[in-house]
Amino acid sequence: MNKIYLLLGSNAGNREVLLQEAVKQIADNCGEIVVESSIYETAAWGMENQEAFLNKVLQLDTRLLAEVLLKKLQAIEDNLGRQREVLWGPRTLDIDILFYNSDVISLPDLKVPHPFLQKRRFTLVPMAEIAPTMVHPVLHKTIAELLEECTDTLEVAKWS
Repeated sequence: MNKIYLLLGSNAGNREVLLQEAVKQIADNCGEIVVESSIYETAAWGMENQEAFLNKVLQLDTRLLAEVLLKKLQAIEDNLGRQREVLWGPRTLDIDILFYNSDVISLPDLKVPHPFLQKRRFTLVPMAEIAPTMVHPVLHKTIAELLEECTDTLEVAKWS
């Protein structure tokens, strides 16, 4: 069994309903959801002039290989209206693979651990809620340590 951490985000449409539907589809198609963080409302990162996101992190247990999991997650994004038009632009749903076990994966379409994880409070805050002592396999620091060191000042507020 593979232990995966996923980041879900939405800033277009009914954000909360989209996250709920994404969780359901992930459970139906990808594996067992072991734990979910709270939902956080977060300022947009990378392209800041857009609506705020709702974000959450899931821990997923799956038998799927990383590349197969990625394809299934992209299909879920597409099912829920994802349009890939502008890098870091508005989207109904974004699902990022943050960690796949402690593996380091570098493929053209998949980089794990997620390369921006340590730079984004909107990722670290919900991740720290459910796995503060997890050690980043490349940086060799816990999620709690990465959050403490993070220089991102964009707002992250608990939604539910």
